[in-house]
Amino acid sequence: MLPDRLFSTFQTAAQGLDAQRQKISVASRNIANANTSAPPGSANIYRPQSVAMRTPSTEKFEQLLSNSISSLRQTDPKHLSGARGGGQPDDPVQQGMGPRTEVKETQSFRYEYDPNHPDANEKGMVRYPDVDLLKQMTQMLSANKLYEANLSSIEAEKKIIKRSLQI
Repeated sequence: MLPDRLFSTFQTAAQGLDAQRQKISVASRNIANANTSAPPGSANIYRPQSVAMRTPSTEKFEQLLSNSISSLRQTDPKHLSGARGGGQPDDPVQQGMGPRTEVKETQSFRYEYDPNHPDANEKGMVRYPDVDLLKQMTQMLSANKLYEANLSSIEAEKKIIKRSLQI
């Protein structure tokens, strides 16, 4: 299907935009809550988060590639003799070929000595989320650049489609 092939770039870029948006959101939450504390024994303390990217298995990729090859027209029966039959290739997004993101909470905390703090325990230690501000800022900047790159690929694809419709 031609429309599916035309818009596959948009679908791929949209997945990238969503993944980077999640990374930016998680990094900003971590930075905002880096110095929050809770009373000793309380479960209401902020837990640092991270975004885990899961890529699809190689078996799915091999299956999608095989289906794509088998859908090609053969001008000679000897061409692509190893390909299996099977119609049009399925959409990679529907096949689950794109990256999947998952936000995970960690249980890492840091302790600082501050006996005058209202959330200090009997030893004067205050529990804070273990957030590395430098790492979070780096991740946010990196995700921002990747977000912009995905936007650029969308703009380039739009220009290509406009030019092809002018011909």
